[in-house]
Amino acid sequence: MNIKVVKLKDISRIIINEPKTYNSLSSKNLNDLIKVFKKLDEDRKTKVIILEGAGKGFSAGHNLKEVRNLKSKKKYQRLFNLCSKLMLLIVEGRKPVIAKVHGAAYAAGCQLVASCDLAYSTKEALFATPGVNIGLFCSTPMVAVSRKVNRKPMMKMLLTGEPIRANYAKEIGLINDYFPKSKINKEVLKIAKKIASKSNLTIKIGKQTFYKQLEMPLRKAYAHTSKMMTINMMAMDAKEGISAFIEKRKPVWKNK
Repeated sequence: MNIKVVKLKDISRIIINEPKTYNSLSSKNLNDLIKVFKKLDEDRKTKVIILEGAGKGFSAGHNLKEVRNLKSKKKYQRLFNLCSKLMLLIVEGRKPVIAKVHGAAYAAGCQLVASCDLAYSTKEALFATPGVNIGLFCSTPMVAVSRKVNRKPMMKMLLTGEPIRANYAKEIGLINDYFPKSKINKEVLKIAKKIASKSNLTIKIGKQTFYKQLEMPLRKAYAHTSKMMTINMMAMDAKEGISAFIEKRKPVWKNK
């Protein structure tokens, strides 16, 4: 299996470990990632997931040798559906997922970064939707990326296939921030630990509500979020958090 999981207390690191293909999203790797994400989503000890790549970079996207050899509409559809399944699993999952990027995140690799809840990279990292260069428009990658990036910079990435650097990726909203290579591990862990210190239940409710309301008209979004805040308010952790704030003490989360 080319997918490694390293557990650090309540944080789980998923490492795509196939440097020889630049951590390509082959059918096998996609299936393995789906299995790992499903397992960690059910794992009570895991509060935050960090996703990264081994070797020179994050991920070059689909394995083009595999793509070239498929040669049937049914097989192509199966591959792209599998990729979409992974992206939806990350978005719809209960645990926050942080992309930790170095080197290149291209095509479906860029899609993977955009699908994560947060994304941080090294200063040297590059991001691209370069399908146009090989006659294959990045249609599925643009679903995730266009939900993080405004239309004009998104279209430029799609139409030119040119890579963008970390500072511009931050400017257009594709990543949260970037750091020197020597500091990326420390900074991402710091953010992960901060999130892990919150109520697991509250984070789960909040993440799922966030993505659901984004797709709704304004009036429906308010109705839905009011309902979810009411559900959240009935939880023990909300009562504990409010009491702890009033009593000026640290909350003790029950995740209930």
